[in-house]
Amino acid sequence: MGLLNLLIRDPLTFVLLAIPLLYSIIIHELAHGWVAWRMGDPTAKAMGRLTLNPISHLDPIGTIMLFLVGFGWAKPVPFNLAYIRNARMGLILVSSAGIVANMILAFLAFLLYRILEPQPSGTIATFLYYLAKINIILAAFNLIPIPPLDGSKILMGFTSVKVQNALARIEPFGFFIIIGLLYLGVLDPVIRFFQAVILAIIGLLLP
Repeated sequence: MGLLNLLIRDPLTFVLLAIPLLYSIIIHELAHGWVAWRMGDPTAKAMGRLTLNPISHLDPIGTIMLFLVGFGWAKPVPFNLAYIRNARMGLILVSSAGIVANMILAFLAFLLYRILEPQPSGTIATFLYYLAKINIILAAFNLIPIPPLDGSKILMGFTSVKVQNALARIEPFGFFIIIGLLYLGVLDPVIRFFQAVILAIIGLLLP
């Protein structure tokens, strides 16, 4: 789901959304670094990645993809499990942090929609709808257990060394595998499933 139709149909809303959507992927990466730092890993902080400054995070291709197809990425925040006492738990929590951050942003968008009760076709309603939807897509997409996506790192935290090594061997080719599977539509039901799970969780939390 891209945003080009929105640009044509409602340029004002598109412009209003541009910065929050860019910060959706920035906050995703910042969350990884922040959790790693809280668990004892200074790598991201030392590299200046614990900041909201977009210059430190944005990847040109990932930013373009965000507006073309509805999901994108920033430059990955590095972390070093050697600094974390429980490496498995560290891998799971650090890798989950970005997904949780996107879920929180989606939750806040839904919460504001419920509080403000905007006109369904108005700018505020459209803004909150796209902000929630993009963050849900980002969270769902990153749950896919194919390297280098976060879902693969979470899976590594729960599996044997043999599975971890197998996933690590795939990682150099992961981007091409993901693009190919997206093109073939293989990942569509997986993403829809994760979206449904995320929506169910948000629905339980909404007042």
